[in-house]
Amino acid sequence: MSTHAVGQPGTLVWRLTPGKPATTQLDGLHDIDEVRRQLAALHPEIIEALHEHGALYIRGLPVRSVDDFAKVRDVLIPSSTPYREKATPRSDYGDGVFSSTDLPPSQSIAMHNENSYTLRFPGLLLFGCLVAPAVGGATPVADCRQVLNSLPPHLVAKMRSVGWQLKRSYSDLVSTDWRTAFSAEGAKDVERYCDDNLIAYEWQPDGNLRTSQLRPGVIRHPFTGAEVWFNHLAFWNEWSLDDELRETLLDEFGPDGLPFNSAFGDGEPLTREDLRAVQAAYEAATVREQWEVGDLLLVDNVLTAHGRDPFRGERKIVVAMGNPVEINDCRPSTRPAATLM
Repeated sequence: MSTHAVGQPGTLVWRLTPGKPATTQLDGLHDIDEVRRQLAALHPEIIEALHEHGALYIRGLPVRSVDDFAKVRDVLIPSSTPYREKATPRSDYGDGVFSSTDLPPSQSIAMHNENSYTLRFPGLLLFGCLVAPAVGGATPVADCRQVLNSLPPHLVAKMRSVGWQLKRSYSDLVSTDWRTAFSAEGAKDVERYCDDNLIAYEWQPDGNLRTSQLRPGVIRHPFTGAEVWFNHLAFWNEWSLDDELRETLLDEFGPDGLPFNSAFGDGEPLTREDLRAVQAAYEAATVREQWEVGDLLLVDNVLTAHGRDPFRGERKIVVAMGNPVEINDCRPSTRPAATLM
């Protein structure tokens, strides 16, 4: 395995190791105020490196608490993005800081771009390690430029042409109930949100909700103009479920009642072969680093997908989202550009 470092004298040096994200070490900083000053001075350089590499590990920092993390977040991500259309359980630590996820440790989380199914999503994610797991638990990342270039041309052409479709069924039994997902008190709140965000909705006789939304799956980065694969097509497709679980859910709720399901934007379902091709492209682009206490992982959410490895032992990874980005035009055939808000 070869490792090399890039950086000019007096600047950050990024260690580039095959299979790992670009990493730098900041030593000699003893309190959060020092960290804030140093990161503020280095901020232009960090963003330049982020646009090149898509995700950056910053090690050696004295980040030990949620408050420490929030103070550093304010330097690296000056504007926040709310967590919208919730899909997975998270703990809210306040001040815009959340747990990365509260799913069971034995579960892996597939690669995805945060909130790719919304019209307005975070452009930047910042993860921080407060407690490192004893085994596993990395937050792998995958360059979505590479994913796009690795996919079979017919899948890319299809996505450019028609985009992708997400269907959700909200309930108290499986997945997330609509009040939690939309942070809503009543049905009218949900309907207003859906109307404003191009989401079709249908109330069921039991009071539960089903929604459907069409989104572009290939977009361009707002600053670099790079074209990327940006969607939850494989993440939420029925073929990504364990076979036994899939059959159980289909028997119980029917094909229209699955908690999540995806298809191409014209309604054509994804085949198992399509899913395997997308998963293989993500896998080929995936790199990972094991967490150490104090680590930060800064992710450009347009350029880079992320996930989670299973783990054993206590793990506390916090996350903040910000620098909101909006899809100006949701017609997939135009390959809409993302713009910073």
